[in-house]
Amino acid sequence: MDAHVRRSSHPMPEMAVFIAELRSAFGDKAIDDAVSRGQSGEPAFYACENGNAVGTASPVNDNVWRVDADIRNRHYCPGCDGGCVGQGVGCKEWLHRKAGKEKA
Repeated sequence: MDAHVRRSSHPMPEMAVFIAELRSAFGDKAIDDAVSRGQSGEPAFYACENGNAVGTASPVNDNVWRVDADIRNRHYCPGCDGGCVGQGVGCKEWLHRKAGKEKA
């Protein structure tokens, strides 16, 4: 397997390295079984890289929470612990309110 992983022409070089690491951790039999099941249609193994795909992807689930830019680009202000999230106020107002409660 290592000879194939080190080839610069491998169609999925990152996945090959990852699979090699899985093989060393879990053994060839377990990984071969998962890959074989994925190739026969079970969603047990799926890998995609550089436009190449191997195995069977898991079914699409409509009941998922999609992260949008508001969450992805969230940066806490200095001194904020994230407690303002979901409170309808910004960090500055939240910290002001929190400081007022601590003084009381």
